[in-house]
Amino acid sequence: MSDNKRSICVIGGTGAQGSGLALRWAKAGHTVSVASRDEAKAKAAAQELNAILGSDRISGTDYVTGAAAASIIVLTVPFASQLSTVTALKEQLAGKILIDVTVPLVPPKVSTVQLPETDSCVVNIQKLLGPDVRVVSAFQNVSAHKLKKLDYDIDCDVLVTCDDKNAREVGIALARDAGLRGIDAGPLANSAVAEALTSALIWINRKYKVPDAGIRITGLDAVAER
Repeated sequence: MSDNKRSICVIGGTGAQGSGLALRWAKAGHTVSVASRDEAKAKAAAQELNAILGSDRISGTDYVTGAAAASIIVLTVPFASQLSTVTALKEQLAGKILIDVTVPLVPPKVSTVQLPETDSCVVNIQKLLGPDVRVVSAFQNVSAHKLKKLDYDIDCDVLVTCDDKNAREVGIALARDAGLRGIDAGPLANSAVAEALTSALIWINRKYKVPDAGIRITGLDAVAER
């Protein structure tokens, strides 16, 4: 667990993945808010999460207020909302770290890879925001439904990519605080691997009738510990 406690706002934090990550980071001691366009919905979600946690560590707020107050913003909205959400928050994101969990899933063929022409939807966000925001890509391949089970050891690695080394290390530390193993996967362009892999994992889940296929990077046990 990291000793460096941070202020984190999870945009889209009322959804399954966002709320699960928020819960685990709050348990690790970070200051966490879950944000929605509907503030009342966010407050209700925070109350539910605090009941699981057994303490009032998580707050609920609207997108703008939450992003303005936090030093790290985590984007967990659907692909269809990614661009519009980030565009609306450009002012609040300035000078901060944005961890983007977005996967370019296009219904109904979510088990078929459909990357944008530029290869990575997260790279597109970095281009939109410019160098003043350090965009990190992570957590795309983590099954959401186990995150809220705080005592469950999720058997999955997290590929963390970013063009800024220090921001990558922040992403890796937050993966560890969520009970996962973060793997430094290099520059943000490599995010296309994790984005595409999600559709393959959805296919695997359906084919083999399992709920949470994930990935493990082998050969790192001696150098990369949880």
